[in-house]
Amino acid sequence: MKIFERSGDLEFFLDSCRKDNKAVSLVPTMGGLHDGHLSLVEKAQSLADVVVVSIFVNPTQFAKGEDFDSYPKTFSNDKFLLEERGIDVLFIPSKDEIYPNGTLSNYDVGEIGRLLCGFSRPFHFNGVAQVVNRLFDIVKPNYSIFGEKDYQQLLIIKSLVKNNNLNVSIESVSTQREDDGLAMSTRNKYLGTKDRMKAPLFYQQLINAKTAIEQGNPIEFVTQKALSELSVNFEVEYFEVLNANNLTQIATNTAEIIIISAIRLGETRLIDNIVFRRSNV
Repeated sequence: MKIFERSGDLEFFLDSCRKDNKAVSLVPTMGGLHDGHLSLVEKAQSLADVVVVSIFVNPTQFAKGEDFDSYPKTFSNDKFLLEERGIDVLFIPSKDEIYPNGTLSNYDVGEIGRLLCGFSRPFHFNGVAQVVNRLFDIVKPNYSIFGEKDYQQLLIIKSLVKNNNLNVSIESVSTQREDDGLAMSTRNKYLGTKDRMKAPLFYQQLINAKTAIEQGNPIEFVTQKALSELSVNFEVEYFEVLNANNLTQIATNTAEIIIISAIRLGETRLIDNIVFRRSNV
């Protein structure tokens, strides 16, 4: 596995790969790797000849008071996991390498970036779009892989690519879960023993809501019931049932549905979702 810290060195290496007609996949991460990340790596390997994994904790997507400074940093283990899986390239740039002209940005990802997570974390998705666009500029991948757990982010990245006519295919991988259903996340490390035992109840409520919708219950009823039951164990940030294609309100003929939610358990913020198709539409 080749490790690059400087973008110019990485670009030179990838140019030589492209001259040999090799396709390139990019998996952007912030480190703290787990099996969810590794499922993205596996997908990347299935699509391209050369796989680049980046590790960069991006400051522009964190607000003041969030966990930028405390975000789990496990580089030695990350490096081991990637080497074990035969990754071609690990890119570990500095802040100055990613943002040589400073971090100020005029990115505006539009209304979709101000909903849900974007409402409670203003400018978060602008920062995500900023760093992803910069990584695309450096790596120039044929493919880039993202997880469906961060569903709103996935739609925003797809929109970024479309709006800027970027020549990269955005591929997604389904949410990877622990045995008890909790969505895998680097931030799960923050959970204490008691909170970790409660955490699977979050996903269970999403399953219950999906079942209720499939049984024909009204969306408003399902939403209010879920909010009430979630509030017993969690601080609920949002719980919505929306059109999975664009995160707008569903209509009577909307087939692709997403149940999407964010909660806090102690000091830990968790997000999750379920996407499904209504059979009666």
